Amino acid sequence: AVIAAEPQDFQYKGGDTIVEIGDDNVIRENVVINRATTAEGKTVIGNGNFLHEGVHVSHDTHIGNHSVFGYGSKISGNCMIEDYVIFGGNVLVSQGCRVGKWSMTQTGCRFRKDVPPYIVAAQEPTTYYGVNSVILLHEGISDKVIKHISHAYRIIYQGNTSIFDALLMIKDQVPMSDEIQHIIDFIGESKLGIIK
Repeated sequence: AVIAAEPQDFQYKGGDTIVEIGDDNVIRENVVINRATTAEGKTVIGNGNFLHEGVHVSHDTHIGNHSVFGYGSKISGNCMIEDYVIFGGNVLVSQGCRVGKWSMTQTGCRFRKDVPPYIVAAQEPTTYYGVNSVILLHEGISDKVIKHISHAYRIIYQGNTSIFDALLMIKDQVPMSDEIQHIIDFIGESKLGIIK
């Protein structure tokens, strides 16, 4: 494995930049983690993550805690990966994407837009495949909250309306919880838009 490799970024002008790695991570063979492009930035990997063989984490990407990145997955620069994310093998993430917590992206997916929290992303091109209900139930999220999450995503993906209007409808129709608020905040702050 290569940790704190020079960033593969044409903006990099040399000098010391930073990778910050937390505790209890498993970093397997042939993993490459690039440090930040400038002294003002940093590449961050939190605690308790598992990076399988051949994973590449590019410059200035921030990874949260307790996530699993399958064999050969590649994460481009300036990405934000929240907590408890699961990638299958050979997932390709484009520059600047965000991936929401408790989401699962199946093997071979590649995406250029944000992956919202609590969902399963699948197929090619990568699309919304459903709520990650098996994992959420396993981790103690109540069945009622999972139904509310499903309702919110039905409004977003089947509502035939703009994202802006869908978020308003969620606020109006879905009982509020930390999970629903996180969906609203994550999608509302998206600069690239979300996967279809």
